[in-house]
This record gives sequence, structure tokens and C-alpha cells, in this order.
Amino acid sequence: MSVRVCVFDAYGTLFDVAAAAREAAMEPGRGEFAAVWQRVASDWRAKQLQYTWLRAVADAHSDFWAVTQDGLDWALEASGLDDPELRERLLGLYFELSAYPEVPKALADLRKAGFATAILSNGEPEMLAGAVESAGIADLLDAVLSVEDVGVFKPHRTVYELVGQRFGTNPDEVLFVSSNGWDAAHAAGFGFRSVWVNRAGEPVDRLPWKPEHVLSDLSAVPNIAGAG
Repeated sequence: MSVRVCVFDAYGTLFDVAAAAREAAMEPGRGEFAAVWQRVASDWRAKQLQYTWLRAVADAHSDFWAVTQDGLDWALEASGLDDPELRERLLGLYFELSAYPEVPKALADLRKAGFATAILSNGEPEMLAGAVESAGIADLLDAVLSVEDVGVFKPHRTVYELVGQRFGTNPDEVLFVSSNGWDAAHAAGFGFRSVWVNRAGEPVDRLPWKPEHVLSDLSAVPNIAGAG
């Protein structure tokens, strides 16, 4: 079947998850943090994801905001930083993450071509609303879907089922786009047409499924949707 809906992961796909740490590092008086911000950003993201998986398999769900705070606390301690003001600043900036440069045009082109567009994210609704508003893309999205509706993180299949429940689509009518290789792979296993946005040039994950397309950014997504 032809693609009807283009669904995007949020963090790392539409929104730059390193932006909070990068912006804080550029602020006056943050020399100590500026020296380690890249490590903090990397550790923060890694622990954030790891905690979602561990909570999912242990049936111990908490919302993504709690997981985000836990990941940051681990990352700051790992870099020897004990600075409550910095912690609060980083968390505040996470609500205002910038979108990658190609995002508005890609979404606008999809909408012009007649595709519905949506976010499907681990993020909790308030976090997602803040990021969408900050990036100025609210009018380019038909829906923002959160795992909080099912109480478990990706890649649990009930998360992917949210798309069909919202749009009345079969899985093969959905083009799913994620910067997480494991997410794109599991979406393919669910039956979505799948795109991995491999911004870092990483190897393909060794999983039972593989994404149909691998891109370096979102620019070609409208063409892929149109060809599907």
C-alpha cells in the first residue's frame, strides 16, 4: 500500500538532544562545564535511553521526564560536576531543544504533498509540547503521540500501535523515521516502512529487522514517502 502517514521519533530525530548542553556550555561563567559538555551530553543521552529499556523490561514505568533527570544526574556525577544551578539550567533548556535545520522544510514538503505527519515519542506530553513550540513546528504536525498513553517505552509494540489507533492506518501505510537504529529496526519489525536517520554514521544494529532506508538527515524523507 502507499504511504499515508509519516511518523517521526522526536529526540535526536527532529530535536537536537545535544543542544541543551551545547548552549549551556557557551554561557558566561561555565568554563568547567564547557570543558566536558560533549561527554556530559553523550552520557546523558546514553543513560536516558538505557533507563527506558530497563524500565520497560522490568515493568517499572516512569515518565520520560523522570528518566531524563536520572540520566542527567548520572552524567553530571560521572564528570565530577556537583552544581545544582547547572542541573536546573540544563533541564530547562531540554524543554527548548532546537530542531535540526532541515526539519521545518521536510515537514512542510510532506504536508504540501498530502501526507499526514506526526511525532511518536518516549517523551511525556508536556516535554513534547515545549519542544514543538520552541521549534515552531506545531502547525506542521497532525498529532503528537506519547508513550504515556500506554505506559511503556519503545520498542514495545503497543507504542507503535498508537499510530494506527490515531490515523486508522495499516502498518505498511506508515513511513516511520527515527535517528535511533534500534527504533527504526523494531518499527520495521512491526510492519512500518522504516527510515533510519543515521546522523553519526554508525553501523547498522544487529537485530532481526533492518530499516528500509538509511539517511544522513531528513531531507530525502518527502521523496521516499512519495515513492512509497
